[in-house]
Amino acid sequence: MGYQYLSNLPLDQAAADYLAALVADGFIAQKEQVAATEACGRVLYGPVYANICAPHYNAAAMDGIALDAAITFGATETTPVIINDSQYWVVDTGDPLPEGCDAVVMVEDVVRVAEGVKLVAAAAPWQHIRQIGEDICASDMILPAYATVTPSAIGAMLAGGVLEVDVIKKPLVGIIPTGDEIIAPCANPEPGDIIEFNSSIFSAMLKGWGADIKVYPIVKDKLDLITNSVRQAAAECDIVLLNAGSSAGREDYSSQAIATVGELLYHGLAIKPGKPAVLGKAKAIPLIGVPGYPVSGIIILDQIVKPLLDRYFHCSDVDDQTVDAVLGKRLTTSLKYREFIRTRLGYVNGKMVATPLNRGAGVVSSFVKADGMIDVPQNCEGYEAGESVKVSLLRPLSQIKRTIVITGSHDPLIDELANLLVEADRNAGIASSHVGSMGGLMAVKRGEAHLCGTHLLDESSNQYNIPYVQKQFPKGGVILVECVYRQQGLMVAMGNPYGIRDLSDVARLKLDFVNRQKGAGTRILTDYIMKQQGIDIADLRGYQREEFTHTGVAAQIAGKTADAGMGIYSAAKIYGLDFVPVCEEQYDFLVSAESWDLPMVQKMIEVLSSASFRQRLQDLGGYRVENPGRIRCRF
Repeated sequence: MGYQYLSNLPLDQAAADYLAALVADGFIAQKEQVAATEACGRVLYGPVYANICAPHYNAAAMDGIALDAAITFGATETTPVIINDSQYWVVDTGDPLPEGCDAVVMVEDVVRVAEGVKLVAAAAPWQHIRQIGEDICASDMILPAYATVTPSAIGAMLAGGVLEVDVIKKPLVGIIPTGDEIIAPCANPEPGDIIEFNSSIFSAMLKGWGADIKVYPIVKDKLDLITNSVRQAAAECDIVLLNAGSSAGREDYSSQAIATVGELLYHGLAIKPGKPAVLGKAKAIPLIGVPGYPVSGIIILDQIVKPLLDRYFHCSDVDDQTVDAVLGKRLTTSLKYREFIRTRLGYVNGKMVATPLNRGAGVVSSFVKADGMIDVPQNCEGYEAGESVKVSLLRPLSQIKRTIVITGSHDPLIDELANLLVEADRNAGIASSHVGSMGGLMAVKRGEAHLCGTHLLDESSNQYNIPYVQKQFPKGGVILVECVYRQQGLMVAMGNPYGIRDLSDVARLKLDFVNRQKGAGTRILTDYIMKQQGIDIADLRGYQREEFTHTGVAAQIAGKTADAGMGIYSAAKIYGLDFVPVCEEQYDFLVSAESWDLPMVQKMIEVLSSASFRQRLQDLGGYRVENPGRIRCRF
């Protein structure tokens, strides 16, 4: 009677059951701390937050002169303005902005005359200046948990003052080659000698998957020697691969050795080649008998070992590809140069949508966020919204297709939600962009986002969101989901040195205000308060100065380039600012009906209603929760 294998399970079932058994026994990632400069290629153990703003001071973005923009107003070709030498400062790119200045004029636009310099065009406030937090704001999440650190991510972390990070410790994989006929590689083997090269193949594969390797000396085909070697490796390593000796030959001892050291689960898989594989464990240490034939061994590593490492690192397969995507917004470029545009991608309603990111040469964080690159050739002016463009992927297509695209109103809770989502489901993720509540509604309407964050106050009904949704979606097709109630107010310096009680005080005292962008719910709220309090735009200094996030506004106040700005309490708390409450507003998510039943969206709704999310909101401060994840209204 021929040898009978212990098992003959389908590969998928065996791999899934084996992983489940190991996880149940504690097969999870361990962490270690490394210098940010040494973290390239490592997988983060937890999220990374910026410690400082980048830039951390207001910096000249061009060579030229710094001045108060107001003294240039009225300058034209026919009515130039003469600026004397005491009214400006010569600056180079990167220099700190001198006190009292709020604009930089490029050296190319400066005409020197006897009296000083002549300008033939007025300077706009804050032109050619990299403001505090333009790239990264202190406390912003630079990277979520389980992200792989790239070269550009190192730059983003260092720019944000992060010098050390917690990463997943590389698992040590022990490889034990066995066999009487096996010898170390040499130039002139004798007849009957078999050069041992499997461990070199396996080592290269495993290193590419993020593991460290320890290759043990070749072990002769004796059960006690093999058993001792497996026992030693199980004590020293995180995963043990026993190579050869797994089939039905008379001196194949892998299954016996594994059963002696730990627990034998499967011996024999319903695949060819690779059938003789042995799957066992010593508590949470995988003990895997790998067939001796190289092709069989490679298949077992790829089908069994790699999924274990993927689980350990919370990562998924990488597949380099180029895809066609529809532009979500107009993309203009220079005719003079070939441009490489970093972009976010999302698979929404059956189409790939590309949303170009900030193209500033100093904005390293956009590379961290990028899913792909658009190569725009020279002599091309760009592309209109809705046009198809080719995108070279920087992330796996399979991962992009599992990513939820959220746009609309900014709130730090979206980053926390994204981090909790990837912890709950390593195959899901969130890509967010901040275009304001109205911009978010329009993106959902155009089919360019799965959902958006919104907090739009209707003046006539004093109701949030529903009237706007009814107006923009008269035929329905969307679902409004409750998220949080949050405190909106004026962010001011600690101690409230000017005694600000409301927005009218900011205008009356002629203090510097920093606003949100047009279409943002906070901008609409500001306009509503100004109307109520009878404040004219001309009386609110800085009304035209815009930031795209609450933390961006807070960064300007903390950096002392503004005295006040409208925003949420959590942003003020992050930056150590005082907060003058104005109102409690309702912040909801609007989800397209086509996206509602997607597994990743339903998983996000589940996380939204979780205790972990409530705890993160409590830590951030300024939120009140009732029924996050509850459907407010179907349209």
